[in-house]
Amino acid sequence: MSAPEIEPWPDLVHWEVLTRWQTKAASELAPHDSVTPVSLSALFVAFLTVSLFGFGGGLVWARRIAVDRRRWLSEADFADIVSLCQFMPGPNIVGIAVCTGAKLRGGIGAIAALCGFILIPWSVGLALGTLYLEYAHMPVLRNILGGISATAAGLLIAAGLRLLAPHRNRPAAVLFAALAFTLMAFSSLPLLAVLFCLVPLSIAAAGIEKAWAR
Repeated sequence: MSAPEIEPWPDLVHWEVLTRWQTKAASELAPHDSVTPVSLSALFVAFLTVSLFGFGGGLVWARRIAVDRRRWLSEADFADIVSLCQFMPGPNIVGIAVCTGAKLRGGIGAIAALCGFILIPWSVGLALGTLYLEYAHMPVLRNILGGISATAAGLLIAAGLRLLAPHRNRPAAVLFAALAFTLMAFSSLPLLAVLFCLVPLSIAAAGIEKAWAR
């Protein structure tokens, strides 16, 4: 009676392929397992900070906290949110708070971010607005507001350049950004007219760029 045949071990090539596949699978799964969700309190405090310190609309501080400090969003994600909020009714920064909270924690995250943005700052803004209406004729107050406005304009320009930076190697994106800036700065066209004029052309140009890249 012959002894049972023993199956040979996988050869070295098959073993190496199997090892590489396991390593690749582990590296793809590890980041998802190690990521912890953003707490609701962190969202609340972050957009409370944005509202309290965000002179000029809060866009600069929203990007600084969500992208640079906390690294909750990438440059591309934040740029997409800002682009979406351009078409939403109401202030852009409120839409950014809602979209960021929804992206990180869903509906409850959107509520937390929105409450942080409007709760205390709304009360402070109401009080300061009442004082401004009472003492708007004072030259000192006008000088203070003029200085804040100039600084806020510079911060907004810096934020716009930072948003454009990831697209600096795309000539079409730079061209449409320059067109939008020119039309808003030197023409009397309303914002919606500029958006509805340039956005379809920009989308078409992006589609053509991707088709050529393939």
